[in-house]
Amino acid sequence: MGELIGYARCSTVLQDLTALGVPADRIYLDKGLTGTNRERPGLDQALAAVRAGDTMVVPKLDRLARPVPDARDIGDALVTRGVRLSLGGSIYDPADPMSKMFFNMLAVFAEFEADLLKMRTREGMAIARSRGRLKGRKPKLTARQQAELVRMHATGEYTIAELMEVFSIGRATVYRVLNRATPPNSVPGPRS
Repeated sequence: MGELIGYARCSTVLQDLTALGVPADRIYLDKGLTGTNRERPGLDQALAAVRAGDTMVVPKLDRLARPVPDARDIGDALVTRGVRLSLGGSIYDPADPMSKMFFNMLAVFAEFEADLLKMRTREGMAIARSRGRLKGRKPKLTARQQAELVRMHATGEYTIAELMEVFSIGRATVYRVLNRATPPNSVPGPRS
């Protein structure tokens, strides 16, 4: 029997793959990435690490993929390579009709759950917006600080890098403040 390779997509809490028998040094993680995004470095590393005869262990199918096509593609690719897939300790066997049906049902529920979450988020944001509570991200600089940044830049005595340092902000923020303060036809030139 081959090795156990674990994969977990963590949003807040690390799933305990060690309880499923996966050695800690064989667990690949993605933090802060959604299951609807197929491009995940930890998943790519886990898929690259498994060899024929190995078992890829995930705590739940929705940790591996949310859209049904992605779940099927990953499952089929593993089977083609001779890698077994363990979902929370249960082995997925595509040759068994019941196992295949169960896998597909889990994939459908994972996608449904993601769609419900998106819908609820949109509804919540619409309600907050209608009540005047959703106004976007708080600016990094106050109106007074923005005016001072524009004034300092207009003197010609400060470079963009110096303004970044003085106000403890990034280059993009400096340009955003300057672009908001200048007429549309006159964009501030890059000065490092």
